[in-house]
Amino acid sequence: MNERLGILGGMGPQATNTFYQFVIDRTDARSDQEHVNALILSDCQMPDRTGAILGSEEAREAVYRRLLADAKLLEREGCTVIAVPCNTSHFFLDRVQEQVGIPILHMIRETARLLASQGRRRPGILATDGTIQTELYQTEFSAAGIQAVIPTPEAQKLVMSLIYDDVKAGRDCDPEKFAAIHRDLEAQGCDCGVLACTELSVFADKHHLPPFYTDAMAVLAERAVQACGK
Repeated sequence: MNERLGILGGMGPQATNTFYQFVIDRTDARSDQEHVNALILSDCQMPDRTGAILGSEEAREAVYRRLLADAKLLEREGCTVIAVPCNTSHFFLDRVQEQVGIPILHMIRETARLLASQGRRRPGILATDGTIQTELYQTEFSAAGIQAVIPTPEAQKLVMSLIYDDVKAGRDCDPEKFAAIHRDLEAQGCDCGVLACTELSVFADKHHLPPFYTDAMAVLAERAVQACGK
């Protein structure tokens, strides 16, 4: 088998590390040779995706061009499928896919399919301001017959603080912030929650969360392993 997974990461580095561990954990392997062949590109100089989406057209174009260059690099190096463990970057990925000859797994669509198969109907979306304001999850979930719910403004500030002030800053995460966010989703009648930012996947990897939550990055890892026949 010649399948090779290309991981377009660095957004952020710790999330990329966690994603690769997710891939290892989900691979049915009893030796080194049975694991997924992977090429990890951790492009830590990628401009901030939320800042670009909420900023100028020039800023958005810069992120698109860099994502495209990275995807083409992975393609040239023999990757047969690409996974991008960054939710906000999915704003650009359909356009990138048009210019790349290998499939890019779409984390948001795969998560929507999974929740629809589970009969979920009202998930709360925990994501960056960029992901929320571009309605990436709302659009894909609506297409799957699911009503996505976003946090209240007060809870969304806590989500952004967890992502930027805690995980991206390399600090210990404050569980009380997440507890307040959880109460907000429950008050809005959500039947589940989605960790729709890979920094929140890092948080979940260190703090036990209830089955109420589905980790979009874990869904992506599962699909990546399947795409590589493992």
